[in-house]
Amino acid sequence: MAELRSFIFIDRLQPQTMCYLGTWIRGSLPRQGMAAQVVEVAPGLDIEPLTDVAIKHADVRAGILVVERQFGYLEFHGQTAQVRAAGEAVLEALGTTADQTAKPKVLASRIIPRLDGQHAFLINRNKLGSMALTGESLFVLECQPASYAILATNEAEKAAEIKVVDYRMMGATGRVYLSGNESDVRQAAEAAMEALS
Repeated sequence: MAELRSFIFIDRLQPQTMCYLGTWIRGSLPRQGMAAQVVEVAPGLDIEPLTDVAIKHADVRAGILVVERQFGYLEFHGQTAQVRAAGEAVLEALGTTADQTAKPKVLASRIIPRLDGQHAFLINRNKLGSMALTGESLFVLECQPASYAILATNEAEKAAEIKVVDYRMMGATGRVYLSGNESDVRQAAEAAMEALS
C-alpha cells in the first residue's frame, strides 16, 4: 500500500509560481488562478494508478507525473470543484484521508540581507525563475517532504511583492529561493513558514 507523503491543495496558483512550474513540466500547462492538487507517494511507481484515478474521475489536467528514486509525484489542475473531486477520488483509492499525510518539516530557513553581487551571480547560475540582484534580500527554505516547496512559494507570493528565483519540489528535500526588498522578503518568509506550520 502506498504511503501518502503529501496531499497539497492550492486554491489559486499565483503568477510566478505557475510560470516557474511551466518552465519544466511536461504535461498540461496550468493557467493563473487555477486550483491545483499535488500528491507525493512512496514507493514512486504507486503514483501511476493514482494518476489514472484522478484524470478519469474529474475534468482535470495533469501537469506533473514523475517517478524518481523513492517517490512519485502528481500535479493536476483545473476548476476548484473538479480538482477537489479528483483529489477525493485519489484519497478514496488510497483508503486514507488528507490529514494522514506526513507533516511538513522545515530543515532550514534563513533571510540573507543585501546580497553581494558575487553571491547573486552564483545563485542565478542555477535558477529557472527571476534573478536575485545585488542589494536585494534573499529568503531560503529547505523542507520535507519536498513537494511542500510549491505550497510555501505560492503562499509567499500571495503575501508580498517578491520574486520567485527558484523552488524545487521533488527529491529528498524541497528548496525555495525568494528575493526582493527586505520588508517584503520578511513578510513572504512569514507566510511561507505559516503555510508549513
